[in-house]
Amino acid sequence: MLFDEIEKASDALWNLLLGILDKATLTLGDNCRVDFSCSLIFMTSNLGAAEMGSILRPNLGFAASEIERKHESGQLDDSTTDKISRAGVEAARRKFTPEFMNRIDKIVVFKSLGLAELRKILGLELGILQQRILSSATTNPFVFSLTEEAKDYLLQEGTDMKYGARHLKRAIDCALVHPMSNLIATQQARTGDLIKVDFDPETNQMTFAKEAEDLPPSTMAQMMESSVNPPTTPLMAGAVVAPATRRAAAPRRTPAN
Repeated sequence: MLFDEIEKASDALWNLLLGILDKATLTLGDNCRVDFSCSLIFMTSNLGAAEMGSILRPNLGFAASEIERKHESGQLDDSTTDKISRAGVEAARRKFTPEFMNRIDKIVVFKSLGLAELRKILGLELGILQQRILSSATTNPFVFSLTEEAKDYLLQEGTDMKYGARHLKRAIDCALVHPMSNLIATQQARTGDLIKVDFDPETNQMTFAKEAEDLPPSTMAQMMESSVNPPTTPLMAGAVVAPATRRAAAPRRTPAN
């Protein structure tokens, strides 16, 4: 069982949990008993978030910038990690009663997400989006790859050291899903295409370019794990794409609608 943000629950729920955590039973109003002996109970909380934020982002002191740099790189020292853990546990002890805290087997304080963790989350979200494209019955399956500049742009728009990756899905929808939906609707992205996504700092927009066509399904499955980035000519989403030629020719930017 999972109780999310347990600190927002009423005192009545906390009193019910006392019996469950102590004897693994819950007695209902009609004297029926519910057995929790084979259950695992998890409770999450945001208690101590403000105190942890002040430790990770101090406003004063010569070491403030160094702590923030280590936080962004995910390389916190043991002293800072211990301070964060103590801040979370002390905040929980101020909120809950001693008999409630004594019935909890283990208190785990999660570290805030660093840049390395945020990049992993971005990779998972991009993988989910690629799966949506390949498994959708209403669209033509194709694969896409992002340059490091495009990934950095998504991380800049969708993540924050304070709130983590809460807005990452919204950034992916705005910067990737909507433009690629436009490419599909205008038949610029077809079955077996490989679309390269880059970021143009001059226009502050994502650019889309077709790298390959008529890829077999086995090749597209392999490209989900690796990134193929040959040089191509950028193509803005919404542009009219001319049919690709088989002979070598100088790259040409297609006119926009």
